[in-house]
Amino acid sequence: MPKAKAKTKTKTKPTRAPSAGPRFELDRLDAVPALVGDHRDFLIVAGLAGTARDIAALTDDGRHTYAMAGAMGAATAMGLGLALARPDRRVLVITGDGELLMNVGSLATAAVLNPPNLSIVCVDNGYYGETGYQQSHTSLGVDLERIAAGSGIAATRTVETADQIEDASRLLREGNGTSFVLLRVKPTDPPAIRRIMDPAACRVRFRENLLGHP
Repeated sequence: MPKAKAKTKTKTKPTRAPSAGPRFELDRLDAVPALVGDHRDFLIVAGLAGTARDIAALTDDGRHTYAMAGAMGAATAMGLGLALARPDRRVLVITGDGELLMNVGSLATAAVLNPPNLSIVCVDNGYYGETGYQQSHTSLGVDLERIAAGSGIAATRTVETADQIEDASRLLREGNGTSFVLLRVKPTDPPAIRRIMDPAACRVRFRENLLGHP
């Protein structure tokens, strides 16, 4: 009896190319100032480490800024409280991927309360810069913009290229609800600047500025 011919499996081609991974190409030294624009438009709460230094360099460690030091995960919640307390001022939270991952549930609370004067920027370099530059979840596939949108924040953007910055910068100022911008940058050093590390002194000067004291 003749042997039956073995069936050959036909390979099916994918209907579309696999999506490219995240792009960490922007230089934070250029991208953060370009995105924030005139920092005097905001009361600013910054996360610890890199973003604290980004903001200190941009504002000359200004009195309208309050930056974290060791309180990992607190920036979004603190900015949310400030936005609710001062609806007459625009509040900008600017923090890193590692800091935000420590309290990612704060995005859900911000979405539910949805103050129109709150904007959140996550400077995402894919690494935990404060603890030795281990890879963070975002370099392994976690998308914080999708988490923000899934939490209920309606106005979100991801910025990976310079031509996307202008639109995202407008969103920080013109949104009619809480907005979220994910700014992906290269894992390079933030600005080399010394800032005040005394949280009590920073709180006092921030409060005095908020109340209009010289």
